[in-house]
Amino acid sequence: MNRSPHPRSRRIALVAAAAAAALIVTGCSSDSGGKQSEEDTGNASAGKADTPRMKVAMITHAAPGDTFWDTIRKGANAAAAKDNVELIYSSNPDGAKQANLVQNAIDQKVDGIAVTLAKPDAMKDVVAKAKAAGIPVVGFNGGVDDWKEQGLLEYFGQDEYVAGKAFGEKLNDVGAKHDICVIMEQGHVALEARCKGVKEGFKGKTEILYVNGTNMPSVKSTITAKLKQDSAIDYVVTLGAPFSLTAVQSVDDAGSKAKVATFDLNKDLIGAINDGDIQFAVDQQPYLQGYLSVDSLWLYKTNGNFSGGGQEPVLTGPAFVDKSNVEAIAKFAEKGTR
Repeated sequence: MNRSPHPRSRRIALVAAAAAAALIVTGCSSDSGGKQSEEDTGNASAGKADTPRMKVAMITHAAPGDTFWDTIRKGANAAAAKDNVELIYSSNPDGAKQANLVQNAIDQKVDGIAVTLAKPDAMKDVVAKAKAAGIPVVGFNGGVDDWKEQGLLEYFGQDEYVAGKAFGEKLNDVGAKHDICVIMEQGHVALEARCKGVKEGFKGKTEILYVNGTNMPSVKSTITAKLKQDSAIDYVVTLGAPFSLTAVQSVDDAGSKAKVATFDLNKDLIGAINDGDIQFAVDQQPYLQGYLSVDSLWLYKTNGNFSGGGQEPVLTGPAFVDKSNVEAIAKFAEKGTR
């Protein structure tokens, strides 16, 4: 599949179009469980859509305890509150079990499904069943190379290979020579694409290190052992904010001089960038992914709208965050929306 980046102007236009659509109706605060707090909805506080109540299922591959998905859900909850949507969220990192969750949503006769395609082969058949049942399906976060082939209406996220390649080029700029790219879930297409991009964009040496992302002590010990084994490693590249903070501990434990950089943000990572523990991070704007996924289904249901003509993804990243610009987004990270 063609992984070449789309022209920047076209990407910006797609994102702008989606953002403009998202602002048609201003936000408020309620979801499937009743009234939402302003914190849960990203401080949405104005009126709610007067369109008929919809039921939308959001089904992800999130692993238990991964705080990245809290930000996704805040965006989704904000859109659901604004759009008079009952949002049903579920997740499982196992592809077959995630597919079962999609089947559950079909059986509930939901009005729309937002799904991640981290394991696209496992999702193919059940996505086809949803379409056959007349349920619109949008993709987000994982599956940029597969959403069109599976016939999804839209896709919201970043091109992980392109983001990885930009990351590799950033490593060149900071003078790195030898990195390890730490993948916390083997077979996850987006994570594999990130490290592939890093390897192709970086002029130095990249090694892939697989860890068990559901066991953080194991992550720490595996990275520590690798750093002790090879003192030439000067950068640890992690693919999620919690793993980068663990990698900092691994560097200390190993007595290594390696630096740490990562994909994705959270509140704690902002402080780590300020303190110099993390050199930089790639922000894919998960809040925006969650928001647009739900809002797009409401727009499609109520007005027949969809972004990108079913041909192009709506790209939410990548953007680099380092000491030069971290303060500009710190206030949003404090709220848990970046």
